[in-house]
Amino acid sequence: MAVQVGSIVEGKVTGITNFGAFIELGGGETGLIHISEVADTYVKDVNDFLKLEQQVKVKVISIDKGKIGLSIKQLEKKRPRQQQQQQQQHRRARPKQSFEDKLSKFLKDSEERQADVKSTFDKRNKRSGF
Repeated sequence: MAVQVGSIVEGKVTGITNFGAFIELGGGETGLIHISEVADTYVKDVNDFLKLEQQVKVKVISIDKGKIGLSIKQLEKKRPRQQQQQQQQHRRARPKQSFEDKLSKFLKDSEERQADVKSTFDKRNKRSGF
């Protein structure tokens, strides 16, 4: 069975290391799922997601000098197109502030904070007699 980049194949977990898991594919070939390709979430320990002898479905993401790179993470379905379009429209609907508007707001907030600090400092100095 010749594997090709982009194909989806099934295999068996034959080894687990701190950097990923080795998967035995058909035809005596072995590939590696790097720890970053195990799941969409942070993976601290591969053993939390995979077990020895477990059957897994993987996507072939690279073949380089006989080494086969695999991924479980890339198998997960992407969000439906309609949901992506709704999010894009929502982003466009937000009014954009110009740099000048942002700077003006920052300066106003900054001056208010400085006034608060100055009044607190003045009150403390009056009590201590400075």
